[in-house]
Amino acid sequence: MDGTSEAGTAADDDRTLEALGLAEAPHDHPLLYPGAWPSDSALLDGDRLLPLERLVHDDRTPILAVGSNACPAQLRRKMRAFGIDSPVPLVKTRVTGLAVGVSAHVSRRGYLAAAPFLAPGRVTELFVTWLDEKQLAVIDASEGVPRPDGNYARAWLPAPDVRIGLADGTSLPGAFVYVNRHGVLHDGTGAPRTHPGQRPLLTELLSGSTALRELFGVTPEEFSARVREDVRLCALGTAVFAREKLVTASGLEPYAGV
Repeated sequence: MDGTSEAGTAADDDRTLEALGLAEAPHDHPLLYPGAWPSDSALLDGDRLLPLERLVHDDRTPILAVGSNACPAQLRRKMRAFGIDSPVPLVKTRVTGLAVGVSAHVSRRGYLAAAPFLAPGRVTELFVTWLDEKQLAVIDASEGVPRPDGNYARAWLPAPDVRIGLADGTSLPGAFVYVNRHGVLHDGTGAPRTHPGQRPLLTELLSGSTALRELFGVTPEEFSARVREDVRLCALGTAVFAREKLVTASGLEPYAGV
């Protein structure tokens, strides 16, 4: 083997999700939700993150990822479940007018998912995933979009309501985002709370609600273990959020017709 081939193999090895510390999916490790995101724009190609040749892909649908859809391992897992292995461009952006909150529903995956909320003037670093038709169908299905009782609806956010800036100075005319049909959790003042990660979030919510502790235990580990794949328990927990008035609107409902 010549030196060029050896160098190429080494470079490929350096770009694997395992080598980059991005190989664990929240689907398998719920308390790691939303999972590790890339440090910069990249092309997810199987088990590797490759450099992107361009940031805008007009032949694909732009989706703002606010939770685990920006985690390469989670994306890879979702796509492989449907036999899809085509590459997915992930483009780092600065989004003005949007922030990441907490969905007011309990996920059967064992965590509380992220959900966007309208936040005029606030700047948040997010990723846009550019999806082809088959990839979009997979992500829509994973978010419950096709089902009338699904947790999310897909909505188009136009500029200038939300400004999406790319590293090369380009601004997108808009992008789609998944709006939670249940609303989002508030911070105690009525304003949407931001998502701090699973452990601090679950610790705070469990300590503040007797009803949640009765359902889910007193630690994040107990919560995750009890919730996983228990649809009935998830529904009961979601009902507690509403009953204890922990829920507020995201401000994005008009965009989604929710």
